[in-house]
Amino acid sequence: MESLSLPVLNPLLASGSCLFRNQSSRITSLNLATSLSTVRRFRVGVVRMQAVDEDIDLKQMRDMAAAKKRWDGLLREGKVKVLTPREAGYAISLSNKPLLDVRPSSERNKAWVKGSTWVPIFDNDDNLDAGTLSKKVTSFAMGGWWSGSPTLSFNRLFLSKVEEKFPKEAELIVGCQKGLRSLAACELLYNAGYENLFWLQGGLESAQDEDLVTEGDQPLKLAGIGGFSEFLGWTDQQRAQAAKEGWGYRLVYTARLFGVVLAADALFVGAQQVGRYIQELRGH
Repeated sequence: MESLSLPVLNPLLASGSCLFRNQSSRITSLNLATSLSTVRRFRVGVVRMQAVDEDIDLKQMRDMAAAKKRWDGLLREGKVKVLTPREAGYAISLSNKPLLDVRPSSERNKAWVKGSTWVPIFDNDDNLDAGTLSKKVTSFAMGGWWSGSPTLSFNRLFLSKVEEKFPKEAELIVGCQKGLRSLAACELLYNAGYENLFWLQGGLESAQDEDLVTEGDQPLKLAGIGGFSEFLGWTDQQRAQAAKEGWGYRLVYTARLFGVVLAADALFVGAQQVGRYIQELRGH
């Protein structure tokens, strides 16, 4: 069957229709071009942000490599002497050498060596400005929720606080949780004129229970952990502790894991029920 064709009643309408179609085509093309341009600019912006992040990471890696080289030089040349946790315990108890604890408050408040002096080289950043909040959100999203690692900032009063407590000729044992920040502290102190420095090798975390006299609610080994991994007992330090204390310690964290699974299941079931309720409301 042939298609029916209606007569054109007004040539102007026909020409106007053509003009409208042409104009619509131009508008559509312009909108498409604008959208493509916006997408390109967005992609370029994302690529630039990624490049900036990579540059920052690369700079941090280079800075850390350079710092490690300097720290190795201090130890190799004997400008900073090395003590194991057991040797440090003997030096503290027998020679009355002071221990300078440079850990942040989040670690210090959990456990500390009895009689030690606390001056953090980095401490928890409690500022609420936009830059700090952005760092905290990024840190939390990039694994802070799991590890519990806080956002830290350099303590600009570190040297002045140490100088208030100890003269330049004092013999100082410098320690942190894992042994890295204490090396940075040793470098700052040596450059400031302290020449009788002892670095606690491996940090307080590597100390055995009998090496040092401690205080606080937790063992020194557990002072550096946190977040959801600590809650579930899934850290290497807690596994080592569980091997010592036996099944009673493990049952606590097994119960916590079951509690998390049950809570997640309850939330899932509740979300399904809410979804069905909303669908029923829409149906009515």
